[in-house]
Amino acid sequence: MKKYEEILKKLETELEKLESETEDTLHKAESGIKITKEVLEQLRDLVVNQHFKKASIEIDFFKNVKPQVYSKLIYYVKLFNIESKRPRSSNKSQSKYLNKHIDKLQIYFNDNLEFYHYYRRGATTLDEQYFMRGKADIRLYPDTFHFFTDKQFSTSHDSSVATILAYDMLIIHLKKEIDKLENNNGMETINSPNPMLSSKLFWTGSKTDLIELIYALHSSGTINSGTADIKEMAAVCEQIFNIDLGNYYHTFIEIRSRKSNSTKFIDKLKESLLKRIEESDE
Repeated sequence: MKKYEEILKKLETELEKLESETEDTLHKAESGIKITKEVLEQLRDLVVNQHFKKASIEIDFFKNVKPQVYSKLIYYVKLFNIESKRPRSSNKSQSKYLNKHIDKLQIYFNDNLEFYHYYRRGATTLDEQYFMRGKADIRLYPDTFHFFTDKQFSTSHDSSVATILAYDMLIIHLKKEIDKLENNNGMETINSPNPMLSSKLFWTGSKTDLIELIYALHSSGTINSGTADIKEMAAVCEQIFNIDLGNYYHTFIEIRSRKSNSTKFIDKLKESLLKRIEESDE
């Protein structure tokens, strides 16, 4: 699994760079499709040429690893299709168009409610049927024919997980776009905060420490079910703590290249909290 982790980490780095350095949505989507497609093909070659040693490893791959990549491909393909046909008329017309697509995406969740709840609550009882090759049962209502056409790299429901993750990301993107259209004439509200809501908090640590914290939160998947955009998270923290983080992506590269301790600030936070808990118990 270490090989898969390295591939996923590299993909995440490439996509973070793409998201932070590319403003044009269509160009971003095209590049995202190219990047994720290549990684998906790389994963397929590994899986086809190697045998999983245990059923649990195969299940983990098709339930967690492949969907992380495949969801990004679905996301960028859908993003390109939606944005390329987006009307260039009034903000009201654009909002109506985007809301219509949100409704379409949410229909998928309603149509696959049973599996959606199974996956969201972290259930495992049907994992062998859902996430092992050659175990497909048509009575379980698979929503894809990939497992018929590519038996070596597909199970009945790995694409269902990928679709759930992709549609989560798309809905968040579309809601942000609608928010921009409906607030301040298309200007992002995050860059034009309401003076009444201005924060009186100031980050007094180093910028590097805050960037390490932001990336830790992003990596944990605890914001927007793991689909939060690193760019938006950084912008929100800049607003809350009245700080300009500059090129946070390059700072993250510096954090990764630390020789001694790449999680210096996170470790410091843990030590401080443990100390406080110990003192509270006395």
